[in-house]
Amino acid sequence: MKTTIKDVAKHAGVSIATVSLVINNNTRISSETKRKVLRSIKTLNYHPSRSARDLVSKKTGNIGFLLTDDHFLRTEPFYSKIFLGTEFEARDGEYYVLLTTVKSNFTKEDSLPRFILEKSVDGIIIAGKVPQNLIDRICVLEIPIVFVDYETNINGHSHVLIDNVQGGIIATNHLLELGHKNIGFIGGDINHPSIHDRFLGYKQALEKANLNVNPSHIFNNTLYTNRQNGYVLAKKLLEHNEGITAVFACNDAMAFGAMQYLRDNGIKVPDEISIVGFDDVDVDLLLKPPLTTMRVQKMELGIEAFRLVVEKLKNNNSSAKKILVPVELIVRESTKQL
Repeated sequence: MKTTIKDVAKHAGVSIATVSLVINNNTRISSETKRKVLRSIKTLNYHPSRSARDLVSKKTGNIGFLLTDDHFLRTEPFYSKIFLGTEFEARDGEYYVLLTTVKSNFTKEDSLPRFILEKSVDGIIIAGKVPQNLIDRICVLEIPIVFVDYETNINGHSHVLIDNVQGGIIATNHLLELGHKNIGFIGGDINHPSIHDRFLGYKQALEKANLNVNPSHIFNNTLYTNRQNGYVLAKKLLEHNEGITAVFACNDAMAFGAMQYLRDNGIKVPDEISIVGFDDVDVDLLLKPPLTTMRVQKMELGIEAFRLVVEKLKNNNSSAKKILVPVELIVRESTKQL
């Protein structure tokens, strides 16, 4: 039969609350009582449950991980890796990570996630862009929040971000170094800070190379950065521009769609058009040809976010931080010297 906190209390001759205080390393307990309880814990081979730890601390021991359902479903290889980073970091610690999604069109009439309503989390990691009204409603609850892959102007909360501007510069420079000058850009929701910054990097690289940023080479008028929209925007880009020799897609999913459009229309990659993506999801290696892309350390994003929220929970006076996770160009077979 499994040993319980009640068994430990009986063996040590103290109350259950005293055992819980010892487990939580409370300074109110005398050294003698603490030694007695710890001996009983060792003798009985007792492993404290979450409820025993939390009896005194009044904490749940849970950290929420929140994102919109379309982000999780449409770009699952990306955000699932960020979530795994938080989960791996939590495994040997004192917190559990609870995952939930909300509607991308979340309104003030919608209910908050259940783990917030039931006060089942001590802090929250928000991944990707979520509706501002949801952020506002969570912020008034004064729950520590860390934002991942989405930058806000809200004071007091930490952010873990991809170095998107530098990534956009590196990706575009790669194509420039291969001799390409007519480089198209396809993206989505330009109000998403990540997409905006990758586009900014693209423009900065062209300007530094003394090339005009041609508005007809830019298509970022879609909400979702998925394969279907990558296909549609690649079609629009090439129908309006005969001289395009390379495409920078704001993420790998859109790059996949663009490659499918080119394949369907008999345009060879990279012999006729080179393509660069962004994210480096696992399926990149399975494409024909394998995709050149910017590698994002997705699990590192999750690890850093988890560490920041735990730091805030343990020290409420800790200042808000912004961490930029660097990216790396991974050259494969979808780009070629012009």
